[in-house]
Amino acid sequence: MAAEFDTGRFRQLSELLGRKFVTGVEDFGYGAMLFVESVMWLLAGHWMQQRVRLAAVAQEMVTIGVQAIPVVTILAFANGAMMAMQGIYTLRDFGAESQVVTGIAMSVTREFGVLIAGIVVAGRSGSAIAARIGTMQMAQEIDALRVMGISPVRYLVSPILAAMLVMMPLLAILSDSMAILGGGAISGIELHISLETYLSRVFAVLAPWDIFQGLTKSVVFAVLITLVATSNGFNASGGAEGLGRATTRSVVLCIAAIVVADMIFTFFLSR
Repeated sequence: MAAEFDTGRFRQLSELLGRKFVTGVEDFGYGAMLFVESVMWLLAGHWMQQRVRLAAVAQEMVTIGVQAIPVVTILAFANGAMMAMQGIYTLRDFGAESQVVTGIAMSVTREFGVLIAGIVVAGRSGSAIAARIGTMQMAQEIDALRVMGISPVRYLVSPILAAMLVMMPLLAILSDSMAILGGGAISGIELHISLETYLSRVFAVLAPWDIFQGLTKSVVFAVLITLVATSNGFNASGGAEGLGRATTRSVVLCIAAIVVADMIFTFFLSR
């Protein structure tokens, strides 16, 4: 009897894992299809008589990028200050607290600046995009667009992707700058060095590759946030409760995708 019970539980677990795997593959394929179709509309929409409207792209840029500036500024500055405090207090035991400037410069430009920008955009815009498209899906507005001969991907996804690709690198640069300034504020208090001296040390240790590494990640993060948020919106169902699940799933998957992608990039680019 116990053997039959264990066999039944193992079968149920195998079926659950199989369904999750199939769902993951379907989500990946759907996201890849959205990306290909979005890029096609951005590049060839003019010749297909359905070009992506610049006004829609500009509106998405304001929503995704401009309105995120205050949050990114505050969080990046606080993160840079926190890194400086932790670095100074840790390295002080070894008499090497002055090396914290090098650590802040490289860590911020390679990792934490773009990571903060990505998480902020995922939390703000990822949830909003999923909720907006999910509401349209449940209200059958997506079907109405198809009936009118308008591609939902061209109308909804392509402007978001274009805006993300423009604004994410800019937000990453802003985040890098504010985090470095935050580190400089704490370094000035704890190490008694001027901001000019601090910045000269930062620019002395930074290389173009450090900044390029962060900007490359920002482009990948932009694509991931767009695809995860829009795919969850298109697949939303089940009324208000289903819309809440889709929104929550969008935020969680966006942040998870950003962290995993950052880990993979760090593994290959920092060796």
